[in-house]
Amino acid sequence: MKTLWCERAWLEPGEIMAGVRVEVGDDGVVRRMTRGSECSPEDLRLDGVVFPAAANAHSHAFHRVLRGRTHAGSGTFWTWREAMYGAAGLLTPQLYEELATAVYTEMVGAGWTSVAEFHYLHHRADGTPYGSADDRGPHAMEFALARAAVAAGIRLTLLDTCYLSSGFGASVLPEQTRFTDGSARSWLTRWKSLRDAMAEQYSTAQVTVGAAIHSVRAVDEPALAFIAQNLPADVPLHIHLSEQPAENRDCIDATGFTPAGLLARHNLLSERLTAVHATHLSEEDVKLLGTAGVTIAMCPTTEADLADGIGPATALRDAGAVVALGTDQHAVVDPWLEMRALEHGERLASGQRGRFSPAELVRAATAGGSRALGRSAAGLQPGQVCDLMVLDPRSTRTAGSSADQLALTATAQDVLAVVVGGEVLARNGSHVRLGEPAVLLSAAISRLDAAVDLDAAVNPDAAVNPDVSAISEKARP
Repeated sequence: MKTLWCERAWLEPGEIMAGVRVEVGDDGVVRRMTRGSECSPEDLRLDGVVFPAAANAHSHAFHRVLRGRTHAGSGTFWTWREAMYGAAGLLTPQLYEELATAVYTEMVGAGWTSVAEFHYLHHRADGTPYGSADDRGPHAMEFALARAAVAAGIRLTLLDTCYLSSGFGASVLPEQTRFTDGSARSWLTRWKSLRDAMAEQYSTAQVTVGAAIHSVRAVDEPALAFIAQNLPADVPLHIHLSEQPAENRDCIDATGFTPAGLLARHNLLSERLTAVHATHLSEEDVKLLGTAGVTIAMCPTTEADLADGIGPATALRDAGAVVALGTDQHAVVDPWLEMRALEHGERLASGQRGRFSPAELVRAATAGGSRALGRSAAGLQPGQVCDLMVLDPRSTRTAGSSADQLALTATAQDVLAVVVGGEVLARNGSHVRLGEPAVLLSAAISRLDAAVDLDAAVNPDAAVNPDVSAISEKARP
């Protein structure tokens, strides 16, 4: 048993309380909370304002190599995607483990203590499965991510992803070959093997295996029906949904339904489902998602960076959906900026302020994300995991702010400490075991640059004059 004392702490329903003391069991779960207490010599003292740690509802760790490399010229999501394919073709299990360790360390320093990793780099770049001893077994890429998460101390929900098509029945493109298992049945067989293998090696507090359908354009109707019927009902399931208008148009042309309507047709809308982005929805789509109690993983800084659009967040919330936040392509890794971007997008779209209260923003980044991950919520209440982020209320950015409104002023630069399971894992952005995230990130990206021509692979000039065939050729290792 250990004890922590908080100078001030954020407690539901958004109240700031002074002198909060908690007792934490050896399993990292809060046993008892006392308000208005004095700090004792044996307590771990947390000065500042203590919040529940953030839960990252949507991550693609390998996208981090694209930060600052795709901004030459103009373009759209679709031209950016070709650069992403270039990066996807470069990674080996060894390189991915190093990169993901750095990415997860950056997350922990910013205040994210759990992450849903939407993972589809299953096989070698030529599509052949891993399996030799040198590969560390058939699930080499998946275990690379698990080891990275454990090294960084972040709780991982690995969303092993079904990816079968380049678009409504079309064959996968050459640059998508490593993503696919060929059929939903083959994917589910590998998924079950992966889940069993992970359970043998890691506790569920560290690593769990969830599932994902990449998108309705990448998984056809028979495969959707198979997954709905055969994936265990208690497994978290995620899907990219209506990120782009073109996806909606193609889905209607191919099936007669919107993406949300197609999922409803196959009984895939439920509280275990997390729909990522959900940017371009009809009123009927919003009603379907809300009535089913779906979690919506919005990624506001990514959606801005990729020019995706502004999703109907308040309409979804009002309809009954639960809003969560993710960093997706990691153009920004900062829960406070994701909170602010969610509210600012709503203000820009509606012309009104206060669409989400500060307390609602905190819940989206914390409890909403935990729901998407299928994990217990973090916080200071008995029964919650003791994962916390401590904010400086007197920084250049936060000085003068009301403590209950810090969601509208703070950034990750103001995170003084991050606690995972009752233990301090980061201070002032630096990991207590692994050191500065910037050093790890620079080393990992430099190693990629040394192994392959990273700039040629991601080809930042593609946005100006995209030549898909040329980019695809460069993407092959």
